[in-house]
Amino acid sequence: MATKTQLTTPSAPAFQDAKLEPVAKKVLAGERLDSADGLALYESHDLLGVGWLANYVREKRHGNVTYFNVNRHINPTNVCVAHCKLCAFGRSPDSPGAYTFALDEIWQRAGEGVAEGATEFHIVGGLHPDLSFEYYLELIRGLKQRFPQVHLKAFTMVEVGYYARISKLSIRDTLLAMKAAGVDSLPGGGAEIFHPRVRKIICDHKVSGQMWLQIARTAHEIGLRSNATMLYGHIETNEERVDHLIQLRDSQDKTHGFVAFIPLAFHPANTGLSHIPSPTGFDDLKAIACSRLLLDNFDHIKAYWIMLTPRIAQVALRFGANDLDGTVVEEKIYHDAGATTPEHMTRAELERLIREAGRVPVERDTLYNPVDREKMPIPPARVSSRSIDGFIPETSLTLNI
Repeated sequence: MATKTQLTTPSAPAFQDAKLEPVAKKVLAGERLDSADGLALYESHDLLGVGWLANYVREKRHGNVTYFNVNRHINPTNVCVAHCKLCAFGRSPDSPGAYTFALDEIWQRAGEGVAEGATEFHIVGGLHPDLSFEYYLELIRGLKQRFPQVHLKAFTMVEVGYYARISKLSIRDTLLAMKAAGVDSLPGGGAEIFHPRVRKIICDHKVSGQMWLQIARTAHEIGLRSNATMLYGHIETNEERVDHLIQLRDSQDKTHGFVAFIPLAFHPANTGLSHIPSPTGFDDLKAIACSRLLLDNFDHIKAYWIMLTPRIAQVALRFGANDLDGTVVEEKIYHDAGATTPEHMTRAELERLIREAGRVPVERDTLYNPVDREKMPIPPARVSSRSIDGFIPETSLTLNI
């Protein structure tokens, strides 16, 4: 097992931006940054200076270790009542490309993931107007019954809020029902930007930023940990980015329930905001670095290669990130928004990216426990999709094309 590099406190470099010097003093002294510091970081054009500080914090915490996991994404439906301007994934029920998978098909796809060695299913989807909460609970029960060894990271705070509304349950009781069915943790999507000005424009029909935080806190209180995200590169200001991160940090101070933070680059293609230019590589690396510096109570910062591209994600390992996410398999949400990255990456490819960045790859589970493949049971051989009892072939899905 790789050990963390022992670091002595180095001298800060000569920054091109003098405004970084007081921030650097705080970082090197281990002091918490405030909103003004965060704004100075975001407004600085000294990307290498900001990156140096973030890399210092990253290596102090994790040395050269970089985590990844073997996971499978499952998107049960893209039918959604929200119609957010930021989204290219959601469809009306009768729109071309709308789909809802039968439960047997979801379980079949999950079985393929297990055959590939997946230790996690990442499950998110649209807010379907006709599916009951029981559909989602049965989905989880079926997965847990068939694959008890796999961690089920399922349903964003936005989905939880919707399920509570359609089932007429409290948020707490909705989460308790999910946990009883087999949900192990929650993903961090749907946070976008918390500020009401932004949400009113890009995702007016989702839960508010404050409700997102409240749902996360409630999940943490009942023992369900979660991730957190921020969608950047659309209409938000630097002040609103900093505010978002500070609110997450404040919540983490109270619950300690967030596992990792993932900055998500906005992909405008095929959305209601397609006139907005995509974030640049400069934006991407700064988002990673600022997150690492402001979120001092988050253990892990992910460079999500699906959205960043593998090349930028690899560089991000020197700008504060200590995780590349996972093998993913069949990611739909960001590819509908024009992502040109692959929908899958092998363990070997992830390990190569990490090693070539001078880091040490460590496979993890969802909660960052190292995975020892030699001690794991051999996954079942992949079987024909038509040999599974009860499997409904793809042509029978409610897929409108």
